[in-house]
Order: sequence, then C-alpha cells, then structure tokens
Amino acid sequence: MTQEQLKTRAEIPEALTWDVTALYKTRADFEAALTGLKAATATFTATYEGKLTDVETILAAMKEYEKLIETATLADHYAMMPEATDLTDPDNVELSRQTANAMADISAQLTFFESELIGCNTAVLDQVVSEEARFASYIRHIKKNKKIQLAPEVEKALAQLAPTLDAPSAIYEQARLGDMDFGTFSVDGKEYPLSFVLYEDYYMYHDDTAVRRAAFDKFSAVLSDYENVVATAYYTQLQKEKTLATMRGFDSVIDYLLYGQEVTRDLYNRQIDTIMSDLAPVMQKYITHLKEIRGLDKMTYADLKIALDPEYSPEVSIEESQTMVEDAIAVLGQDYTDRIMKAYPERWIDFAQNIGKSTGGFCTSPYGTHPYILMSWANQLSDVYTLIHELGHAGQMILSNENNSILGAEPSLYLIEGPSTFNELLLTESLARKSTDARMQRFALTKMLSDTYFHNFVTHLLEAAYQREVYNLIDAGKSFDAGKLSEIKRSVLERFWGDAVEINAGAELTWMRQIHYYMGLYSYTYSAGLTIATQAFLRVKAEGESAVEKWLAFLALGDQLEAAEAAALAGVDIKTDQALHDTIHYLDEAVDQIITLSKELA
Repeated sequence: MTQEQLKTRAEIPEALTWDVTALYKTRADFEAALTGLKAATATFTATYEGKLTDVETILAAMKEYEKLIETATLADHYAMMPEATDLTDPDNVELSRQTANAMADISAQLTFFESELIGCNTAVLDQVVSEEARFASYIRHIKKNKKIQLAPEVEKALAQLAPTLDAPSAIYEQARLGDMDFGTFSVDGKEYPLSFVLYEDYYMYHDDTAVRRAAFDKFSAVLSDYENVVATAYYTQLQKEKTLATMRGFDSVIDYLLYGQEVTRDLYNRQIDTIMSDLAPVMQKYITHLKEIRGLDKMTYADLKIALDPEYSPEVSIEESQTMVEDAIAVLGQDYTDRIMKAYPERWIDFAQNIGKSTGGFCTSPYGTHPYILMSWANQLSDVYTLIHELGHAGQMILSNENNSILGAEPSLYLIEGPSTFNELLLTESLARKSTDARMQRFALTKMLSDTYFHNFVTHLLEAAYQREVYNLIDAGKSFDAGKLSEIKRSVLERFWGDAVEINAGAELTWMRQIHYYMGLYSYTYSAGLTIATQAFLRVKAEGESAVEKWLAFLALGDQLEAAEAAALAGVDIKTDQALHDTIHYLDEAVDQIITLSKELA
C-alpha cells in the first residue's frame, strides 16, 4: 500500500491489527459477560442500596463494586475498540451504541453507591481507609464531592442520559470520519486521493510544497462545507458542560472542568499564558530558520510540519521500530523494557491505515489485561515517536493498575501526558547517542522539536488557548457560531506566530480537526505533562539510577496523590513557574544548537 491509498478494514492483514481476544475470546463470551454484569448489578443494588452506613458493610460493598467496574471496563473496551478502527462498519457502530446504552443503565443503577458514601459521616469514611488503604484515593474524592453531589435521583437520571449527553462527540466523529468526502486534488496534471487520515498523517508532512499546499487547500475547502454542523455539535457540548457546572455549584465551567484534575485555575492559566508569551519567540526563530533552510518563498500554516532535512529522514518499518523502541527505553531498566516489548508479539497495537479509522493515536488500558494502542503506521520516523509516546501511557497504566485498585488507578488528567512525552525524549536521546555526526545531531534535535515539543507544547497548547477563549464566552452567557470560532482560532494563531508564519485561508478551521475539544480541559495538559517529563528526563540524564527509581515510582502512583505532590515525587516542582521556564530555556538552547549545526553543515 502506498501512502496515497487507503484500504477497507477487511483488506488489512491481521498482523497489523490489535488482538481483542485478551478481553474476550469470542463475541459470545462478551455477550455472556455483559448479561452477567447486568444480573450482578441488580443483585448488588438489592443487597446494598440503603444499607451503606457502617464500615463493615461499606468494605464488603466496595470489594464487590470493584469487580463490577472491572467487568464493565472490559466490556466497554470490547465494544468501543472496533468502532475506533472502522466507523464505516454499521455492525461496529451498533455494538458500540447498544453497549453504551447498557452501560448507562448499569451506571444509573449504581449511582446510589457514591450518593450513599457521600452521605456517610467523615469518621466512617476515614475508618474505611484505615482498614483498606487501597481505597484511600477513592475515598479522598468521595469526601471532596460532598459539596458538589446532586440529589440521588438526579445523579441517576444523569447516568441514564449518558449516551445522549455524549452525543456531541459522536456527531463530530461521524461527521469527520464518516460523512466528509475529500475526493481528490490535482497538482501539475496528477490526481491525488485525499481523506481526513491521509491529510493528517501524510500530506501535512509532504516534501513537495505544491502538493502539500494544494492538499491543505482542498482539505480546508471540504472542512468548510461542514463547519456549521460541527460548530453546532461543539456548542451543544459546551452548553452541556456549563449546565452541569451550574447544577453542581460552579460559577465557571473552567473551574468545574479543572475540579477533577485537582489543580488550580492559576496553574491552568499560567501554563497557557507563559507558553503563549515566552515560547512563541523561540518557535518563531525555529520556523524562520526552517523556511531559510528549505528555501521557501514564505512559511504558511500549511508548511509548519515539514522536515528541516527531509533527505536525511529515514523510513522505518514496524520491525525496525522494535529495536529503536527497545534501545530508547532501556535506561528505565530491564523489567520496564520487558513489559513494554510484549506489545509487539501480543499485538497490543493497531498499526493499520484504513478507511473509517480514527485519526491520530491513543492508548487505552482496560484494567485486568494489557493496554491497547491505536495509530496509523506510515513507515516514517514520526510514527516511532507516536508509538513510543503511546507506549509511555501503556507503561504508566501497567504499573498503576498493578499497584492500585481500579477505583484509584487513573492519575490526574494533569499528569497523564508526562510518561508519554518522557518516552519521546528517550527516543531523541537514543538517536543522538548513536552518532557524533553533525547532521545526525541536528536531525535528532529537530525531531525532538518537531515531533515532541511542536505537537505537545505548540499544537495542543494553541488548542488550549483557543479553547479558553471559547469557554470564557460561555461563562459570560454568550453564544458562538462557526464564524466566531474561526475568528478566535485565527486570532490565537496570529498572536503566537506573529510575522514568522502566514496564517493562510483554512488555518482558522483547525478547530474542526481535534476530538480533544470534546474531552474537557485536556489540550493544555499536554504541555503540562511535557514540562514534568522534560525536567524528570534531565534529572535522569544527570543523576542516573536514583532519578530512574523516582520516575518509576511516579508511574506506579495512580491517583494516590494530587497532581503537585505526584510531580514532586518525580523531582519536579509545579507549584511555581520555574519548571516551565526551565523547559522553555531548554528548547531555546536546542533551537540555537540547530542553527549552529546548520551553519557548520553549510
């Protein structure tokens, strides 16, 4: 398969797909588990509803509740994952929707559990923790949620409405992966096929400027045909979040969405404001250098992701990636490495490129089995960065799941992108370590900048800056349409890139390209996680084994500590802006080193 073709899912070799039999061997096993879960939920409800008043009963209930959630997690993944690989298959969509409805009913029945725990005396809850320490993080949240919990019947109704309340993201995904037909575009008499996946994973990085810019123009033109329906879906999502925020007593939807992350509004604002002001000049300097080295007439928004030295960028097969990944993560020890490398023979990873597959990449980690990774392999070094990023998530969740109850295994969203971006830095270090050649050194630095920091510190941060302005509109009681969203996005891009980049027509539609907007305040956490990862990585380089041990302990924490305390365990202080400024300084030095190496090579 060439980069300019996409096959149907049925045409994909099994070796390129993930193996869901680790969840359930057969569809019949899944159906039996779901039926059993429904029955077990009914029994649990009949046994414990109205009776969670003493420590002994609560502990017994919590242990059964754990098992219910574990089963629900496996079943939910089994139903969700096929849809992620092929949204055009109606059977996949039907399985996902039917299971979502069943899960909504199960969740509704179980809402009494948290409602009754929240109503318990604090002394009783503390006694539960003293007898079963693994429930400490869960009980921490129960105690905090006393002030935002709604009446039990309201919580139950919200759980039952979950499939409807989650509709905006489903509508968006159907629009971009199911309905949008990008057709073809032509350059110098040659026709090129185009799709959402092909643009995001291939043409955006294309070495031919004419092809790259023509692909961007056609991609943007098709996006604009759907801007109104996507804007309406997004508006519905934000109105839902604002309504829930108000119901739970929050004046601001931003405060409501930060609540679960256990971080302050000041920390959130600082992350966005500091990068917008202090990193912008650094990236403008790099982009200007990129323009000069590549001999472009101008640097447009369509050109931002091109390689500095494309002739030196090797193609990498899936087989070759194994050696690269293993070499990169070896510093974290044999035990960690052995766990991660199981991903290849056990088929944790869906490498395929096919019609209807979700774009980008993600890692999901069903408790009780191994993680799963979705991506689209295009034989580029950037694919290795995507893979090792997702394997960073996998490593954290493996260790977290082993060391925590399912009720306390998921860390604060603020921390989630630390382990993934840390592994990207390990890959860059590995590439640089293998050669003292100036061209290789420059190549490694530019891959770190373009694949790690550009993606996480720039792309996602600009999403966050745009997102904050939209949420401020909602908090002010105002509305928006597609035109307003484009206006806000263009303003953010122009503010960051200044005169270094022409924000050409179509760039303002970038707000239509990312599912993150339907995931609360997620986008800004990429830069937050990378700030932690950078400082922890530099500590590993400087201190060796002692810093590695701290990092592995951080990975195993789960939700035991709030974000700031967890970062401190890894040796990073996020209560001040020092770590963020140090990271930006590190990037500034890297850009200067790239420019120096370019002069040497010239």
